[in-house]
Amino acid sequence: MKSIFYALLASVVFTACQGNKENAATYTPRVLTATEKFNYNPETRGDTLALISAVGDNKEATELFNVKYMDTVIQIQTNPDDKASANGKFSSAEYVNTQRTTLLVQIADNSGLQAPVYLISIKDKKPEVISLYRASKGAEDKKYTKGITKVGRDGYVVNNDFFVTNVNAKVFLIKRQNEDERIQGDFMLKSPDKQTLAFLCAKSFFQVHYPTGKTYNQPLKTIPTATGNELFTWVTENFKWDRTKDGISFLIPNDSDRIVDLKEFKK
Repeated sequence: MKSIFYALLASVVFTACQGNKENAATYTPRVLTATEKFNYNPETRGDTLALISAVGDNKEATELFNVKYMDTVIQIQTNPDDKASANGKFSSAEYVNTQRTTLLVQIADNSGLQAPVYLISIKDKKPEVISLYRASKGAEDKKYTKGITKVGRDGYVVNNDFFVTNVNAKVFLIKRQNEDERIQGDFMLKSPDKQTLAFLCAKSFFQVHYPTGKTYNQPLKTIPTATGNELFTWVTENFKWDRTKDGISFLIPNDSDRIVDLKEFKK
């Protein structure tokens, strides 16, 4: 009788464990090739993405996340040719629309390289994964590939190549200074109208009006040596935002009295 009792008990425990086991689905990301909007409105209460805590192998990580849709944990196959590359743990995850149907995530990666960044979004009650990656041959790519950079309350710059707006989950391709390489500079500040991004490069401020793709490169007469808040102070003391005839804001020197001509800007 005892052996039958223990056998039944073991069966109950096994069934309970099976019941608690999470379903998982692996998705191969598609590439973002143009400006897109990911603002799906949920049709039912559960038609959203949920963030749940994940236990990570990296003991130094302060927090890791899983992403769940309905009863399924989402994994991303980071290498299209390798099923073993599937990963469902994220070191960063931010909702980028109020409906909570789109997440900006970064893979938890211990390789020492900058981990890839993706969008996970719901479309017609199905998850899809979008890769925020563009090939680059920049000499200083390692220095300027910083993953997700928060830009105030307005959105996120991703590896100097994408701008993801908050609230309505619209993703813009950031126009490059040179087509074959991502912008070789640090994101510095945005214009008062929040539509122009200024990057501090080695010898200039390279600026992109991301809604139109128009750019302007402001050469620097003096190369700043300050960092942090002192650098920001140096910029505000020596430069100002000026508007073109089309209403686009670009950063120019404070002592500049010239009229800004749209012909100076590139499309």
